[in-house]
Amino acid sequence: MPWKGISDPYKIWVSEIILQQTKVEQGEKYYLAFVKKYPSVADLANANQEELYTLWQGLGYYNRCKNMILAAKEIMHAHGGKFPKTHAEILSLKGIGDYTAAAISSFAFHLPYAVVDGNVVRVLSRVFAIKESFHTAKGKMAFQLLAQSLLSKKEPSAYNQAIMDLGALICKPKNPNCLECPFQRICKAYLSDEINIYPTKKIKLVIKERFLHFFLFEDKHHFYITKRTGNDIWRNLFTFFSVESDNAENVDCPTEIKIIHSVEPQMISQLLTHQKITGIFHHCKTNPQIVATLNLMQIKKNALSQFAFPRLLISFLEKNNYL
Repeated sequence: MPWKGISDPYKIWVSEIILQQTKVEQGEKYYLAFVKKYPSVADLANANQEELYTLWQGLGYYNRCKNMILAAKEIMHAHGGKFPKTHAEILSLKGIGDYTAAAISSFAFHLPYAVVDGNVVRVLSRVFAIKESFHTAKGKMAFQLLAQSLLSKKEPSAYNQAIMDLGALICKPKNPNCLECPFQRICKAYLSDEINIYPTKKIKLVIKERFLHFFLFEDKHHFYITKRTGNDIWRNLFTFFSVESDNAENVDCPTEIKIIHSVEPQMISQLLTHQKITGIFHHCKTNPQIVATLNLMQIKKNALSQFAFPRLLISFLEKNNYL
C-alpha cells in the first residue's frame, strides 16, 4: 500500500477518504492518480471541480470529493497552506470525522488518538466480548473510549497500525486465524467459542428501488447531456436527460420525445447505500427544439471522457464502446 508508513498528512488524508467506501485493491489506483495530479494541498485547493470529479469517477460519494476541495481551500486561507497539526483543527476541517482526524493525528503527528475502524472494532469486540453494536451512538462511544484507554501514548502510530493490521490479517471477519493471535489466551470470544457472533452486525437497511429512464439524444458525432443539481443522487455529475418511473416498463415522458427504434431498451443497475438504481436507456431522435426546451448540452462523442458521469452511466457507455 503506497500510503503505508508515510507521515505526510495530506497524503494520509487522501488515502483515508478514498478508502472509506473502497477496497484497498481498487483504492490504490485512485490514490496514485490523485496524488500525481494534485501532489499538494495547494494543488487540490486550485483544482477544477469538473476535472476532479472526472478523476474521482467510479468511487461515488462525490460530496466527499467536494468537501476535500473546501477543506483544502480552508487550509490555504486559515492555516497558511500548511496542514494543521492539532487534532481539534484537523477535526474542524470540512468532511473530516473522528476516524480520519485520529488517523491523520496519529500517523502524521504521532498524537495519542486511537483509530477506530472496522478492523479495530472486530478485535475489541471479540477480545472483550462486547455485544453492543458499533453502529449505535452508545456503541460507537463505548468502542472509542475503550480504544483510547488501550492506546500506547508513547507510540500511538505504531499501536494504531498494529491493531488495524491484526484485524485485517489475523482477526478476520471469517475464518480468523486464532492460533496465531497474540490475544488468544485472554480473548473472551475465543475462550467461549463464540467468535462468529462478534462484532454485533449492523441492522439491515431497507433498500429503496428506483427506475430512471435515460433518453439518449444523439446524432452522428454528438450526445446531448445535462448536469444534475438539487439534493438527489449524483449531484453535480452529468447524465442523459432522465425521467423517473415506478417500474422499468412504463414511463411518463415528455410527448415530444420519440423513441428511434422498437428494440428492447438496455437496462443496467447500480446498488448505492440505501438505493438500488435501475437505468433504462432509450435512443431518441435529436430534435433541436426539444434539445433547447430541455436545456441540454451538446458534447462530442469522442470527448465523453472529459465529463464526470455516475458509475451506472459509465457502465452503459463502456458496454456500448463509447468510452
